[in-house]
Amino acid sequence: MSSDKKRTLSFALAINEAISQMMEQDPDVFLIGQGVKSPWYVGSTCKDLIQKFGEERVIDTPVSESAVTGAAVGAAIAGMKSIVVHPRVDFMLYAFDAIINEAANWHYMTGGRSSVPTVIWGIVNRAGEQGAQHSQSLHAIFAHIPGLKVIMPSTPYDVKGMLIAAIRDPNPVIFLDERWLYAKEAEVPEEIYEVPLGKANITKIGSQLTIVASSYLASESLAAAKELEVEGISVEVIDLRTIKPLDKDTILASVTKTGRLLAVDGGWQSFGTSAEILAVIAESSMDKLKTSPKRLALPDAPAPAARSLEQVYYLHKDHIKSVVKEMVI
Repeated sequence: MSSDKKRTLSFALAINEAISQMMEQDPDVFLIGQGVKSPWYVGSTCKDLIQKFGEERVIDTPVSESAVTGAAVGAAIAGMKSIVVHPRVDFMLYAFDAIINEAANWHYMTGGRSSVPTVIWGIVNRAGEQGAQHSQSLHAIFAHIPGLKVIMPSTPYDVKGMLIAAIRDPNPVIFLDERWLYAKEAEVPEEIYEVPLGKANITKIGSQLTIVASSYLASESLAAAKELEVEGISVEVIDLRTIKPLDKDTILASVTKTGRLLAVDGGWQSFGTSAEILAVIAESSMDKLKTSPKRLALPDAPAPAARSLEQVYYLHKDHIKSVVKEMVI
């Protein structure tokens, strides 16, 4: 980096800065999607971008996820670098043809002669009595598809660096962020920098148990681990940052050291990311475990709309602390 000057930025404004700096640096980068000119629709993630870059590069669209994503993918094939935002990841389902059949397969089907440099950005909404159709995190679905990278950073520093790396990537990247993180603040460098995709981050060193998590639950896991430390329980926390490709080496090294694993996931339990993490350990390191590995994820049920039920349905640090104590004590 040319300098190390930092300021405190929120998660949402770190996204904004990453997009703005890449649009300034590269005239081929453009943003398209619903609500990009709204002061509230996508939080402050797109604040003032349309005023700064104009309506030809910041394109506010009608509600047509399939058409908008298809346009972004087509533009990327033609040589542009597109960022397409879906204010609710739930409705990315309408865009599956463009994402899965086209973007994910294009590089392979052209024998490597053509790429699709696009970032497909979906925002995960939780709670607020929004109900089952507006509250889903679909990262495991995208991670199942060959040809797609899937990132879910949890800190302002990481989201800026990873989004810049994703925009520069020659192939499609699914970027999922959670609104619950938008107000989170931390120091972020002013300059352009990259955080490598596919590399997890150990956010807390520990010796008795390894927690593997991502996005909002990586933050909750770190909070839980710090409180458990006061109680004499030493937990190592791995923030995956990238769901695919999965950083197996970091997970395996940590579990070899601690002998215990808890995979925490904001998606549903069955056939999800937590199951994949346990499978990695089962295939390579079962002999290193002191106790059976566990996963903590959402129940296999749609999200409730009642606020009282949401308190039980969604995971937070107290859920994590409870399971850790069962495994260690």
